[in-house]
Amino acid sequence: MALVHNMLGRHSNIFDAFRGFPSDDSGADDIRMDRKETPEAHVFKADLPGVRKGDLKVEVEDGRVLSISGEHSGDPIDDKEKCEWHCSERSRGRFYRRFRLPEDAEADEMKASMENGVLTLIVPKRQMKKPEVRSVEITGGASKKRGKGKDVVCWSSFWPR
Repeated sequence: MALVHNMLGRHSNIFDAFRGFPSDDSGADDIRMDRKETPEAHVFKADLPGVRKGDLKVEVEDGRVLSISGEHSGDPIDDKEKCEWHCSERSRGRFYRRFRLPEDAEADEMKASMENGVLTLIVPKRQMKKPEVRSVEITGGASKKRGKGKDVVCWSSFWPR
């Protein structure tokens, strides 16, 4: 699975719980997320090390699309400084992630908190109305076997031939 994951890329994974929107090249891979579901809520956790609360934006579009964006304002790589960089792996610049919330998510009641570089979003579940089922009484004449044991073929314009 890891080989397929590496060949297809992170957002091509058919098992990606956050798929639903194509990723662009604006840093979508920078946000690593977990999602779990409890009986009361959907819980999302995003790793955003070094991101300050003021550099982060969480929005809900059309009541169902969650968007997380911001900017890593870490130490910029300064070419004016007389030094030789050997390795630079830390995230810098803008990041963006967007995905559709589950159907039963109550986006208006969402709570967000940020602690130790982890953004936690708790989205309560809406009580989904169960479909109402009622029985319909069938009335009419007695059922008689037609055709004296032979199959009877019926045709109607409703049913295709």
